[in-house]
Amino acid sequence: MILLTDDLRDRLLANGQQRNVDHVPVVKFFNPLGAGTWLATEMDADNDTLFGLADLGFGCPELGSFSLSELTSVRLPFGMGIERDILFEAAFPLSVYAEAARQAGSIVESERLLTNAAASLRGGH
Repeated sequence: MILLTDDLRDRLLANGQQRNVDHVPVVKFFNPLGAGTWLATEMDADNDTLFGLADLGFGCPELGSFSLSELTSVRLPFGMGIERDILFEAAFPLSVYAEAARQAGSIVESERLLTNAAASLRGGH
């Protein structure tokens, strides 16, 4: 799977030129066989360094930088690698995801909580 389309790369690079802005995540990467999840909001001009929220499954998601080439180089069993969530659409700025992930202990669990909270506000179940 191609981790970044040209459109996603352009959006990440544009966000990378606007520092000190609480951007909405552009892309979500995940380990299909494990707990690793990354939400990226920005990319540096080097076309490799991403900024966002990283969760390696240890209960302490962190804001910081990570490498696209490192994500791309991960080799998992069955010929799999890190994947991009093609259905991901961010609804909140990164700070909201980060706070929810800190409280929940993971990005995945925080997304469930955020989705449920949004549904409740809309009158859903």
